[in-house]
Amino acid sequence: MPAWLSPTAVPSAPAPLGDLPSDSASMLRLIATSLCIRAAAPPLPRRPCATLSTAENQQTVEALYDLSVDIQKVRKLKGWILHQSPAYTKEVAAMLKDMGASGSVIARILVVYPEAVLCPPEQIQAQRELWTSVCPKQKELVGIIENFPASFFTSASHHDSQRNNIAYFQSLNLNKRIIAKLMASAPQSFSQPVEQNELMVRTLQQAYRDLGGQEANMKIWLQKLLSQNPFVLLKPPEVLGETLLFLRARGFSAAQLLRLLSKLKGFVTELNPDSMRRSLAYSQDTMGCSEEELRHIVLNCPAVLYYPDVILAERFKGLLGAGVSMSQVKETPTVLELTTQIVNYRIQRLRVRGYDARTGSLEVLTGTKKDFEMSYGKLKLGRERPMFNPVAPLKGDD
Repeated sequence: MPAWLSPTAVPSAPAPLGDLPSDSASMLRLIATSLCIRAAAPPLPRRPCATLSTAENQQTVEALYDLSVDIQKVRKLKGWILHQSPAYTKEVAAMLKDMGASGSVIARILVVYPEAVLCPPEQIQAQRELWTSVCPKQKELVGIIENFPASFFTSASHHDSQRNNIAYFQSLNLNKRIIAKLMASAPQSFSQPVEQNELMVRTLQQAYRDLGGQEANMKIWLQKLLSQNPFVLLKPPEVLGETLLFLRARGFSAAQLLRLLSKLKGFVTELNPDSMRRSLAYSQDTMGCSEEELRHIVLNCPAVLYYPDVILAERFKGLLGAGVSMSQVKETPTVLELTTQIVNYRIQRLRVRGYDARTGSLEVLTGTKKDFEMSYGKLKLGRERPMFNPVAPLKGDD
């Protein structure tokens, strides 16, 4: 049984592998392998620099002018690019146009990421073919380039790693859209050796199984986790083990940990025992709740784990200042996910409709803007549509 499943688990110095249960030993071997890979992996190579001239490359400047690119903005933010030679401005623009990008889109891409003009045509073509394997629709690929140009116009030295990582994620039967999203929003995870991603994914899968997750649901679970926080792949696997050990020591059962893992998704790797300890201690002291009550609150509002105590202090102060009682917060802890400004705004809107949050449920306050508007609309409808009384006399014209 893994260490985090033990009811008496407490963070401690690691025991020799021979003294640990087989699953725990496997987890520690995964972590040790991760550290070896990270120690051995060379730093990511930089893009070879073009020749730097004291004068601006007039061909680049003129080509950018012809494309309606804001030259002054480029000069202000990344003026060094205008001094590079050779540059491939026309070739880059032609490739983007061939993919279906409009003139205005091309101009926006080059003003945000003018480094693109330093990419040789053969390198761009290789990237296009690589990305098309996970995003075959050119229109969608143009949208990705517009929003994440640095992820597309990357160094040619990373192509082998990108190709290997794409093949690995495809072997997991992950949706192509998920793989494209990972490449766009966390390109570093595709530039690193595929072994690091394999190790992190195996660690996540092992934790899911050990906590009682169903094998049939693992693929969907993993896709949600990676899409919520693509940067989970850049975290060392041991972070996950430390977090689960800490929470197990706080009395969370395996089933509760699986529920938390699913709710936190990829953000579980952003946690660390020290910050969680401070946040939980502050919340428990402020709300005056027992350990069991605190676990119930965390399961309903995982944000209590990752918000620093200073943010929690501000949220509690704002709620109490608005007339909300601590018992209401304990009953609906998800209200702590909202900033004080949002809480006050929503309370004021509800007050206009005759709803007093100080005496009613706080559930109507919670959720996204869309969630609140739906709740508010239902409340408004209920206020404006009185119940029909069949025995009341009908009003007639005098």
